[in-house]
Amino acid sequence: MDPVVALNLVFDVVIVLLSAYAYRKKRVALLLWIVMAFSFFAVSYVLTILGVGSSLILIPLRVVGYLSVIAGVTLYSVQRR
Repeated sequence: MDPVVALNLVFDVVIVLLSAYAYRKKRVALLLWIVMAFSFFAVSYVLTILGVGSSLILIPLRVVGYLSVIAGVTLYSVQRR
């Protein structure tokens, strides 16, 4: 197992758990977008570790993850004006 992939998975899981916990306390929608994005990243790393992640699967998962972060930050900045 690649230690970089394993470490990324650990960080993704920590970010998902902390963001979900923070959302329960603060009810800020941006935190849900972060949960969603890093969940997609985590799934892509799990598939990579399991050896079943092809580019046809991993690229869309990571693109959706990044688009989720972009959407969340954009919506947050629009709502705060």
